[in-house]
Amino acid sequence: MEQLIRGRVITPEAEIADGVLAGAEGLIRWVGPAAELPARWADQLPVAAPDRLVLPGLVDVHNHGGGGASFPDAGGRAEAEQAVAEHRRHGTTRMLASLVTAPDEVLLARAELLADLVAAGEIEGVHAEGPFLAAARCGAQNPEFLRDGDPSLVSALAEALDGRLVTMTVAPDVPGAAEVIQALVAAGSLPSYGHTDADAAQMRSAVERGNALLAGSGRRATVTHLCNGMAPMHHRTPGPVPVALAAAAAGDLVVELVADGVHLHPELVRDVFTLVGAENIALVTDAMAAAGMSDGRYRLGSLDVEVAGGVARLAEGGSIAGGTAHLVDVLRTTVTGGVPLVPAVRAASLTPAEMIGPAVGGEPFGALRAGYRADVLVTDGDLQVLEVWRGGAPVAGQSS
Repeated sequence: MEQLIRGRVITPEAEIADGVLAGAEGLIRWVGPAAELPARWADQLPVAAPDRLVLPGLVDVHNHGGGGASFPDAGGRAEAEQAVAEHRRHGTTRMLASLVTAPDEVLLARAELLADLVAAGEIEGVHAEGPFLAAARCGAQNPEFLRDGDPSLVSALAEALDGRLVTMTVAPDVPGAAEVIQALVAAGSLPSYGHTDADAAQMRSAVERGNALLAGSGRRATVTHLCNGMAPMHHRTPGPVPVALAAAAAGDLVVELVADGVHLHPELVRDVFTLVGAENIALVTDAMAAAGMSDGRYRLGSLDVEVAGGVARLAEGGSIAGGTAHLVDVLRTTVTGGVPLVPAVRAASLTPAEMIGPAVGGEPFGALRAGYRADVLVTDGDLQVLEVWRGGAPVAGQSS
């Protein structure tokens, strides 16, 4: 079945003011100005829709759950699928499921559960946030389960996920971090530096090690939610932030930004885009079970979380405990904060998609380009969701 969608089409390079996307058999077949639509589709041309934005489906590489369900706490496949569905109907068509620090047996059990969702194409893989993190910057990670780096756990998780452990957060200052970085790359996974109290030298050493190991692969290590869960920058003790920014500006790293207006100030987000470019930024939600839900008490792994005014904090200690926004909300906050639409969309779609690699099945996704998966998000001019398509099929229970 062929589909044509018309509106303001956002590609990674530009906005097409009056554009058309043609899709068939789950793939995008053509994208371009309506005036240049090939003759084979001329009799199907929809009416002009200048008030509709046509975006690629969004891609979230740091997401712990939503809709009242949590990947780190899921007791079965249905619960995990509930979280996936919450974000999908709001325009996130591809995602990683993020775990949190826990005992090895818990992490492996969750990995085995999520492996079924990977095999079914419901998620693209898993991000393990811990347990090799710095206690001083653990945030909403349970310090009881933090430990030194252990390559054997990396190998076990990668095996349980049949190679779809896409990223793992590791603190460069934790003993054994170097061995973990090496084990991740050997397993086909990406190290993501974060939850760290590293000084600049330790961060630089980790970045250089990861880059050397990844050389020639076409893949790059990442930084877990830049600025959050790490030592802040100071002019006499620079810490990890300027190292990460410099490496991203050089194209050697991708930095995650939880640009929801809570984790980062919108002006900082705008300036990071100016400094390093959208091709080196992945907008993420860091969402937890409360995404799309009302205020109240929730769980994140083994810890209780209180959500008030849409902000999630640990019930004990008050640390921010993940996000409650959908990725389209993060995108809207980013654009409202002054980032132009085209680069903002790229950072919420193609850049994270490139981190993940091709979908299960082999086709690329994350951009409105011929040959890519027909993952499409249609919104109004204020980035409110109107339609969501995944692989050319309408998503059930759309937020509109």
